[in-house]
Amino acid sequence: MQKRFFLIPGAAIIFILCFTVFGDRGLLRINHLHRDLDDTQKRLNELKEENDKLKREIAALQSDRRYLESIARRDFGLVRGNEVIYQFPGAGKGGANATGSQGAAAQNVGAKTAPVQAPAAAPAGAPGGATRPVQSAPSGR
Repeated sequence: MQKRFFLIPGAAIIFILCFTVFGDRGLLRINHLHRDLDDTQKRLNELKEENDKLKREIAALQSDRRYLESIARRDFGLVRGNEVIYQFPGAGKGGANATGSQGAAAQNVGAKTAPVQAPAAAPAGAPGGATRPVQSAPSGR
């Protein structure tokens, strides 16, 4: 009789503890939801920072002509009418150019830009004699 008196409440307590830890609203589920909340907050902060960055870029594109020109030069390879672009052998994507835009500018010079003028002939002993100017020609694209 005395064992039964301790077994029934003990089983009830174990049953309640199992639901407290493993149930739909248990401690494990709450811990999982807290981790999801932290991840969602982190993603929200990243998206807010990206949104602010894009807003600043929009403002710069609308008001800053130098920034707009730098984008046109970097992304589309555009040049001014009085500029000369030199293409150095071996200077591709991993070349010494800090911005990486020289190779793109040399490849993308086309119908959208003014003709590129060839420079005067370099003296015989001038450094860089192996370079040649990129001539502007309409592309077949």
